[in-house]
Amino acid sequence: MNILYLSDIRFPLERANGIQTMETCYALAERGHHVQLVVRPDTYLPRRDPFEFYGLAPTSRLVFDYAPVIGSPIVRRVVYLAYVIAHLLNSRQWSMIFTRDLGVAATALKFPSRLRPPIVYESHGYAPVFAETLAELVPGKESVGSRKLRRLEKRERHVWQCADGYVATTQVLVDELTTRFGIRERLVTLGNATHIESVPSLEAGTMSGPPVAVYAGHFYQWKGVDVFIKALAQVPELHGLLVGGHPGDRDEARLQSLVYTLGIDDRVTFTGLVPRAEVDRLVRSATVCVVPTVDTPSARYTSPLKLFEYMACGRPVIISDLPPVREVVEDEQTALLVPPSDAGKLAEALRRLLGDKVLATRMTRRASEVVSKYSWAQRAESLERLFQAVVNPG
Repeated sequence: MNILYLSDIRFPLERANGIQTMETCYALAERGHHVQLVVRPDTYLPRRDPFEFYGLAPTSRLVFDYAPVIGSPIVRRVVYLAYVIAHLLNSRQWSMIFTRDLGVAATALKFPSRLRPPIVYESHGYAPVFAETLAELVPGKESVGSRKLRRLEKRERHVWQCADGYVATTQVLVDELTTRFGIRERLVTLGNATHIESVPSLEAGTMSGPPVAVYAGHFYQWKGVDVFIKALAQVPELHGLLVGGHPGDRDEARLQSLVYTLGIDDRVTFTGLVPRAEVDRLVRSATVCVVPTVDTPSARYTSPLKLFEYMACGRPVIISDLPPVREVVEDEQTALLVPPSDAGKLAEALRRLLGDKVLATRMTRRASEVVSKYSWAQRAESLERLFQAVVNPG
């Protein structure tokens, strides 16, 4: 198939959105499909090569098409959508369109089906909930008003009912959308994924020196890194490793201030942004990995990339007990589940894993078996089956 993937993000992008987009497109290309990824240009100079940035071997079956966007966010959005429409008018070139951008999907669906390729939308959450709580999720952002929320709900309904194919990342999300908008066909539930080693190392990476607990990702408050730091303060024999962040990042500055306030700056390390391959190495060097997500309204849709990556790296995981998390892991079998935002319970779980090597090893081995079903290649195979049903209905 010739797949047009539409993603209105600067590219390459270090956030989970960029990683998941690249890995999805790459895995589809590895299955023999030709994928054209339409994105915004990199804002770094010199511009970074996406294959190199994400640590993937170049392939001619995945090409990057940079929309010529400039100006304010509103202008950039308008220009990107105009660029999308120009591609739609050349619809015979594409077998189908794939996107996780609700606005792009809604725009494309305004065209009659005879004038456009089939459209598959991938949902990672219910947009009105994200918009209503945006100020809690991203620093400097403002939550939207009731009029915008109504527009988003109308858009969600339209895409759910009219997209030729639909992908949702959690069953929790599928259940909510079905309750709101009714049952639909050509729908699959696919969580996120990771790269799977044939035989992951299951031995702790810190054989000498103090034990280390690692968090890798962004430092937004809803990610719960503050909770992790407070838990570290209660486990004096444990060092913390925080992988991510940017120089001058307000979230990183907030966390560093908390570390100093708690007097644990001598055993907490901030790495800053590091290459993808280095993230894996750092995770493998740790004793235990944490996903301390806060229980926000949008967290009920979460399918955290880091959970799959931790499991694939052969490290025991402690994660906030949220409904979609239970779709992947089982408490005390493949991870330890702790109440969100409870630093005391997280500290207890950390001490438990440090003191119970049998439990840590058993969970890690079982998690490695479970995560083997969540490779990018297997996810692409499932997407391919949906795409074939969409392109050749009946």
